Amino acid sequence: MNFLNHNNISKSVDGVEYHPLLPFLPSNAKVLFLGSFPPQRKRWSMDFFYPNFLNDHWRIEGLIFFGDKNHFVDNDRKTFRLDDIVSFLNDKGIAFYDTATAVRRLKDNASDKFLEVVEPTDIRQLLTRIPECRAIVTTGEKATTTICSYLNIPQEPKVGEWVTIPDTSLVLYRLPSSSRAYPLSLDKKAAYYKSMFHFVGIL
Repeated sequence: MNFLNHNNISKSVDGVEYHPLLPFLPSNAKVLFLGSFPPQRKRWSMDFFYPNFLNDHWRIEGLIFFGDKNHFVDNDRKTFRLDDIVSFLNDKGIAFYDTATAVRRLKDNASDKFLEVVEPTDIRQLLTRIPECRAIVTTGEKATTTICSYLNIPQEPKVGEWVTIPDTSLVLYRLPSSSRAYPLSLDKKAAYYKSMFHFVGIL
């Protein structure tokens, strides 16, 4: 399986970095996760969303749906089981992309604080491809701020809460970051994510 956007995997001369992945949009998607932007390639363990082996997103989903945080983890190779992840996401109807399609990294790290959004994602166009979607989920401040600005949402939701997106039947649901830099245990993060999956009818 190839999810790389081969048209956008290099930086331009002005330092703009284009999104290296294609949107992952199962036709039955009930929820769309929108992060800020993928980390630098040197931090990837696979060619898919949340590729950093130290990020706990796939451990959280493993814990919620299979009772095992290592369900999608390949510890020997320090990566995740991509085939299993894709099959699971297609079955459950969980979509992924990011709120920016082009950014500048103001520092040589993965922090959202040092990402300058050059081109926001056309989120409305993504939604036309997943008509069953009930919620957009953000897992960080940068992604939440970007989408609220783009979709004219007057107030950002707090972590664990949601707001209605104007002129739609959708909600914007905010969850804690799956980065280990976010000061919350994996079990407590999983509880937030589990509530969201109940909310959209996946659990």
